[in-house]
Amino acid sequence: MIYRLRHKTSFAYAQPVALVYNLLHLKPRQLPWQTVHASRLEILPRPAILADRTDYYGNIETYCMVEEPHSAMTVEIDSHIEVRERTIGNAAAPSWEAVRNRVAGDLRPGGADASQYCFPSAAIPITDACRAYATPSCAPGRGAHDVAVDLMRRIHAEFTFDPTATHVATPVEEVLEQRRGVCQDFAHLMIACLRSVGLPARYNSGYIQTLPPPGQPRLAGADASHAWVGVYCPANGWLDLDPTNNRVADTQFITIGWGRDYHDVSPMQGILYGGGTHHILVEVDMVPGTLPDATIMQQQ
Repeated sequence: MIYRLRHKTSFAYAQPVALVYNLLHLKPRQLPWQTVHASRLEILPRPAILADRTDYYGNIETYCMVEEPHSAMTVEIDSHIEVRERTIGNAAAPSWEAVRNRVAGDLRPGGADASQYCFPSAAIPITDACRAYATPSCAPGRGAHDVAVDLMRRIHAEFTFDPTATHVATPVEEVLEQRRGVCQDFAHLMIACLRSVGLPARYNSGYIQTLPPPGQPRLAGADASHAWVGVYCPANGWLDLDPTNNRVADTQFITIGWGRDYHDVSPMQGILYGGGTHHILVEVDMVPGTLPDATIMQQQ
C-alpha cells in the first residue's frame, strides 16, 4: 500500500507567545516493511532552530524553537509512505516461560534490545493487578506470541472504547478497573500485563487507515494517531498487535516510532512562554495515494 499522510496541528492563543520549544515525533521511520519516499515538515511561524536527530530507540526526533512572538502556530507534516506485508518468523515458537527466562539479562544482539522492554516505565507500572489479569492467557507451555494474541483478544472483548473516559495521564490501574479507554490506554494496559509476566513489550505509535461507514463520504482530517503493542519472541522477532481493533498490524498501519510508553514517542511535547488559554485543533488524513514525483522527493 502507498499512502499520503498529512498531520496538521493548529494552535490559537488568547495572548501572544514569546518563545516555544518543541520536541516532535512526526516523521515516519524507515523500516524493512516501510519506505518513506518523501516527508516535508512545515512550521509557521518559521522556527529559528529546526533540527532532526535519531533518538535512543531509533526514532526520528525533530527539535524546533520559535522565537518570533505569535498568537497562532501551525505544525504540518506531509509524507508519502509505502507499506509492505511484514515478515514474521515461522520457527517453532518457544513457550512464554522459555522466552521470559531467556530474555531476562540477555546481552546478546537482539536480546539486550528486547530485555529493556521487560521493566516498568513512567506510564506503565508492573502491578499484581496486571499480573492477575494476564494470568488466564498464560497457560503452561503456551507459545509467547499465542499468549500475547489471546491477551489482545480478551482486552478487545472486555474493554469499551470510550474517548471520554480517560485522559493522556490516566493510570493503567484506573483503566483496568473501569474497563474503558482509548488506544493509548489499551496499549499501555496490554504492555503492563505482558511485562508483569516477564515478556518484553514496547509501545508503538503511528496511524491506522480508517474507512467511513458504508454509504457515507470520507471526512477530510477525521483520522487520528494510533497506538499498538509490539511483543518479542527470540525465535520470530517482534509481533505487532492492536488490542483496540483485535488485529495483527499489517499494511494498514504506518509506524512513526516506538519506546517504553507514550512519553517516549508523543507527537508533540515542549514548553512555551506566554499564550494564556489556548485552543488546539488536530487534523489527520491517511489516504491511499501514489508515489510522489521527483520534485517532491528532492524537497523531503
